[in-house]
Amino acid sequence: MRVSEVPRAVAAARAIAASLGLTADDAIVLHDSNKLTLRLLPCDVVARVAPVADQVALLEVELAQRLTELGCPVAALDPRVAPGVHERAGFVVTLWTYYEPVPPPEVPPADYAHALTRLHAGMRELDVPTPHFTDRVEQAQRLLADHDRTPALADADRELLADTLRSLRRTISERGTADQLLHGEPHPGNLLPTKNGPIFIDLETCCRGPVEFDLAHAPDEIAGHCAGVDQDLLHDCRLLVLAMITTWRWDRHDQLPDGRRLGEEWLARIRAARVQPPARSSPRGGRPARGVADR
Repeated sequence: MRVSEVPRAVAAARAIAASLGLTADDAIVLHDSNKLTLRLLPCDVVARVAPVADQVALLEVELAQRLTELGCPVAALDPRVAPGVHERAGFVVTLWTYYEPVPPPEVPPADYAHALTRLHAGMRELDVPTPHFTDRVEQAQRLLADHDRTPALADADRELLADTLRSLRRTISERGTADQLLHGEPHPGNLLPTKNGPIFIDLETCCRGPVEFDLAHAPDEIAGHCAGVDQDLLHDCRLLVLAMITTWRWDRHDQLPDGRRLGEEWLARIRAARVQPPARSSPRGGRPARGVADR
C-alpha cells in the first residue's frame, strides 16, 4: 500500500473494529504489500485492509468460512464478530483470528506438504467461481505490454518475459491436466506455524489450475512429499511462476524491498533456463519472498 494511504487505512481499521465492539487503541503493521495487514490491540484481532477498488475481500471471506467448516488448515475469521466485509473511508476491512507465532519459524517439509495436501483436498469439495491461473498470466502479459508501468525494462528482457509467458501458458494448457481450486500462492510467506499446526493465509489469490501450479510456489523439497506430482508439468509451472513474479518486479509501483535486484537476478535465471533446461528447482531457490512477491 502506498505510504500516504497507510495512516488512513489504519484509522479505518481501528474505527471499524471499535464500531463492532472491539477495543483497538493501537495497531501494529504485520505486513504491507498490495494490502495492509494489522494487529489491532488490545482486542488482538488481525485486520486486512485494501483500497475499495483493489480487493477481492468477499471471495476471501467466503472461502475462509467454507474451508474452515471443512477442517482445512486455513486462518479463521475472528469469531467475535459476524463474518463479512466492512467498508470505511475508501477501504475495505476484514477481521481475522490472530495466531501467536511458535518456533521454529520454518515449517518442516513433510508438515508443509501435508498441510497443502489437506488444503487441496478440501478445495476439491468446493464449487466457487474463481479466476483461472491463465488469468494471472494475462495480468503479467498486460503489464509487460504497458511501457508506462514498466519503463525500466529493456526491450530484450521484455521480449524474453513475453515469450516465456506466452509459450509456457500454451504448453501447460495443452497438457490437458485436470484443474481444481488452488490457493494460488502457497509460498512460505503465506504459511503460518501455529500451536495447532501450519495454516495458510491470504486466500485472495485463489484460482483454478493444476496442482503443480501451487507446488511451483513452494520450496523445492515439498513436491517430494506429495503423491502423483507430474514432474515435467511442475518444471514448466516453476518457470512460468518465475516469469510472472519477475514481471511484477518491474512494475514502477512495486513495493517489494530489494525488488529490482531480485528482478535482475530472476531475469538471468530465465535467460539460462531458455537456453538450457535447468535442474528442477523452485523459482526462488526455496525461499519465496513474502506476499507481494507473488502479487
